[in-house]
Amino acid sequence: MSNADSPIPTRIADQVTEFNEGFNAEIGADATRVFDDEQSGLRDSGVPAAAVRVGDTIVDATLVTTAGDEVSLSETVGEGPAVLVFYRGAWCPYCNLTLKTYQADLLPELRERGVALVAISPQTPEGSERSVANGGLEFPVLSDPGNVFVRALGIQTEPVAAARAVHSDLGFDVADSNADATADVPFPTVLVVDRDGKVVFADVHVDYTTRTEVDEIVAAVDALDTPPAS
Repeated sequence: MSNADSPIPTRIADQVTEFNEGFNAEIGADATRVFDDEQSGLRDSGVPAAAVRVGDTIVDATLVTTAGDEVSLSETVGEGPAVLVFYRGAWCPYCNLTLKTYQADLLPELRERGVALVAISPQTPEGSERSVANGGLEFPVLSDPGNVFVRALGIQTEPVAAARAVHSDLGFDVADSNADATADVPFPTVLVVDRDGKVVFADVHVDYTTRTEVDEIVAAVDALDTPPAS
């Protein structure tokens, strides 16, 4: 377990609040309003009825490494439990903030427990490599071209047209980052699966500015019925 003298990790929600203050001031009131409206609409719609939930068993998936090689999810995580993190891309500041926090505060906890950590997005391998560089990530960061795995889990979405227009004004387009040249992205999601691929924790965030906190994930891992693989 963690050393009692270790510093208390900064919550992602607090980091987002601090980030938003500067970001909203930088992009201006009109662009801020567009993103606020998008997030409000997402919250009102809620988590899709078909989204992955506790008790489901995930299928194996063919994913792509930062080097461009195909790899199965099962061979990546091995025979033990795993934490799967679905994120939008390296272009998303909330994703970068979250992955960097997971690297600093979650990965050490999972290593102690023998649990794998994997991050998955629809980006090209080059985009995944940018995510690694942005956060100094030491866990597998994989691409799900065409959101095949994400669609199977029922967590696919896309930015609204007004938000994409603001993205364009800010100098980028989501489709340029994705392997299939679409703007489809996953809802930011964390799954904890046991060694048999059964989902024991599922946290789907329709509002992409909110994320699963480290302590929630660690608690879910510690509640696993089966011990990690030796």
